[in-house]
Amino acid sequence: MKALRITTAVLVAAGTIGVAEAQTPNRVGTFKDWSAYAYADKKGKVCYAASQPKSQKPDGLNRDPTYFMITARPSENVRGEVSVIIGYPFKEGSKVTIDVDGQKFAMFTKEDGAWVENAAEETALLAALRKGRAMSVSGTSRRGTNTTDTYSLSGISASLDAVAKNCPVAGG
Repeated sequence: MKALRITTAVLVAAGTIGVAEAQTPNRVGTFKDWSAYAYADKKGKVCYAASQPKSQKPDGLNRDPTYFMITARPSENVRGEVSVIIGYPFKEGSKVTIDVDGQKFAMFTKEDGAWVENAAEETALLAALRKGRAMSVSGTSRRGTNTTDTYSLSGISASLDAVAKNCPVAGG
């Protein structure tokens, strides 16, 4: 069931399908705090690595499940697309900050999702994630609440390798 929630979150965030069309993903591996999944949709195979936060601040907020994901869609020549489903609607026009061991990356927001603001930085972010030990994701809710989610990076490299193996993108 957790895998289905992640898939639905990924698909809705990516805007690729509606909730009613969600496919049940196949878990292709669990690697410490990260898992890799694969499924097929109308456009072809989709794979992603996903994790949930180890801690969320402030404590006790009423939020939907939160996920950090890295997606590959070979049929669209997409690999390493980083996104966040935060579990609440973001403040309109707000930015999200990803901090990987002190290296910061900006994301733009829409509803409850966020994507890397400068697509050219995704490669640097993925490299930082592979080398990193800790990551935090900070954002602001529509109500003005500042949140910080902390993730473990233990297992991310193996999970990304499984994504690449199951969804190879031509030329890379």
